[in-house]
Amino acid sequence: MDGPRYFVRGITFQATDPALQDALARVYDSAERPRCMCVRGGVEMYIAKHGEYVVKRMPGTGDMHHPTCHSFEPEPGISGLGELVGEAIVEHNADHVEIRTDFPFSRVSGKAMPRGEAGGEPPAVNAPRKRMSLRAVLHFLYHRAGLNRWYPAMEGRRSQGVIKKYLELAASGVTLKGETLDKRLYVPEPFRVADKEEIGERRRRKLAMLLSPGDDVAYKMAIVIGQFNGAEQSAYGRRLLIKHMPDVPLYMENKAWERAERAYGATLQARDADLERKPMVVMAALIYAKREHLYQVDSLSMTLVSDQWIPLEGLHELPLIEELQRQGRAFLKPLRFDAKSGACFPNALLLDTEGGPFPLHVVSAFLDPKEQGAKEKAVLAAGEGAWVWRTDQDLPELPPRASPRATGPASEGLRAQRVPEAG
Repeated sequence: MDGPRYFVRGITFQATDPALQDALARVYDSAERPRCMCVRGGVEMYIAKHGEYVVKRMPGTGDMHHPTCHSFEPEPGISGLGELVGEAIVEHNADHVEIRTDFPFSRVSGKAMPRGEAGGEPPAVNAPRKRMSLRAVLHFLYHRAGLNRWYPAMEGRRSQGVIKKYLELAASGVTLKGETLDKRLYVPEPFRVADKEEIGERRRRKLAMLLSPGDDVAYKMAIVIGQFNGAEQSAYGRRLLIKHMPDVPLYMENKAWERAERAYGATLQARDADLERKPMVVMAALIYAKREHLYQVDSLSMTLVSDQWIPLEGLHELPLIEELQRQGRAFLKPLRFDAKSGACFPNALLLDTEGGPFPLHVVSAFLDPKEQGAKEKAVLAAGEGAWVWRTDQDLPELPPRASPRATGPASEGLRAQRVPEAG
């Protein structure tokens, strides 16, 4: 099967059929809806337009799809997403997801923080609301882009161009601080020396909003997501290097970078692990223009990923992830978001087993005591049939695949028809 199947206007199409776009265009403004045929009877979808017509999952229907379908979504509680849905992540309708963050997108000049009154009763007492950190926003975009999923057909297809495309598509339906997130998101395009000037011009146009802050705003901010390529000392602080942005570093104050090094020491050091396939570090940086065309980092978050961009909680997960890939398995990597610990979630979720998704747990002797305790508690809660790999022992045999189905997942290159969504 070369792609997911949809039922549109009485005809069943595969995602690879050129006629699909024509059919979607004819029903875009009508009440008719396509159906994803990953299960018997299909699941209702809807059509959005992002340059082309895109088939998307209806809110609240993720668990109705077959686990091997790209529109499948497990229960939010399987990852840190469950703590944020409904408060920090609000799905107003099929095309509008609002997120609320604990960081600003601008700095206001000339205004002091409001002070409490000297006495008397307060006008109101508000309950605290959950807000997303920069790490949670990075994980949310990764989740919406489907980059925490793996299907065998994705092998070798996750280039910088693919990462950029799907992160930007994921951001296009999300609002933050009153505007769509894609307007404030920059993901570097694949760098080629021959196209350096054109690439630079497109980057400057994208980040031009940082140079026009407005009357009440000292700095506007944007998020840059890219592969961290090292840090260098300079007379102006640290120069942070992003792969595919070799001509434009990001600057960060020395003390702030030293705090980042302490916080992400294990993540940064993991790039030098004695492994054949070295992991990488993805960085999300909140930046502003301190001077014209000089970009300063206000805050940052880092996530360890495999060489295929699959997110990792730590090096202890990498042998399992690579074995799943070697055996051609379909799986999902639950993300931490803002959960205090990632150990309470499965380290991977197999999507191709009989009876639905199957959780896999990894217990490493190198986890700190709190993380190890949380993981042991999660293993105990999973019951006698739980799959557990203790890394000081051989990797256990994986649960068997389900019998072959008539429908299967699309390859990375065919996913232009649809972007997986939260909710």
